[in-house]
Amino acid sequence: MGKNGNGLHARTERCAVCGELFAAGRLYHASSIRPGISELIARDVKDWNADSRICGPDLSSYRRRYVADLLEQERGELSDLDRQVLESFEKGASSVHATAASAVRKDLEAETFGQRAADNVAAFGGSWTFIIAFCLVLVGWMTINVTGLLVGGFDPYPFILLNLVLSCVAAFQAPVIMMSQKRQEAKDRRRSENDYMINLRAELEIRQLHDMIDHQMAHQWERLAELQQIQIELLEGRQQGKRD
Repeated sequence: MGKNGNGLHARTERCAVCGELFAAGRLYHASSIRPGISELIARDVKDWNADSRICGPDLSSYRRRYVADLLEQERGELSDLDRQVLESFEKGASSVHATAASAVRKDLEAETFGQRAADNVAAFGGSWTFIIAFCLVLVGWMTINVTGLLVGGFDPYPFILLNLVLSCVAAFQAPVIMMSQKRQEAKDRRRSENDYMINLRAELEIRQLHDMIDHQMAHQWERLAELQQIQIELLEGRQQGKRD
């Protein structure tokens, strides 16, 4: 038994897993734990029963093992993303968001000059600005050579030099666009992985929230039952006093 800040004795109990003493309010009763988690604890702790109690850190560890078993049953072998989420499960929600943000930041920092140039070329080549400018260049090229404004034209009909220029532009533009598409696919894959990790984390947090609510409800019922028992004892004591 320990003392709280008011000098009153605070009831302490022992964790059935680690064996350390904790305040009774910080321990979780076996009745408030999911049956699957309770069965998992019973495999490791021989004395585990319906009246046993477990501390928060040990319960979090068994929850992680239980969730890992569930994910492995539902999805088969756990992927690296699943393991990252499980490892960050006990660190708080911000860890997953920090992992996602750091991944995006690393992708941005890892971009080379060639990759940025490929993205810019692909973005410009797929814009109306490029289409209109290219049409103006073609019309101007053909007009100059048909009308003979420059000493009879430097590329008379059928515009063989123009065909060569267009072929060269297409030959260089196609691989640049493919490079940009590959980078966009990599970004989309990274974004999908981050969304998956955040969604999986949210699912695990919801399950943990249900467990916490169950624990609070069980704890409140225990307090109500204890108060009712005290009231019954007081009533019995008064009746006994009247008889005496």
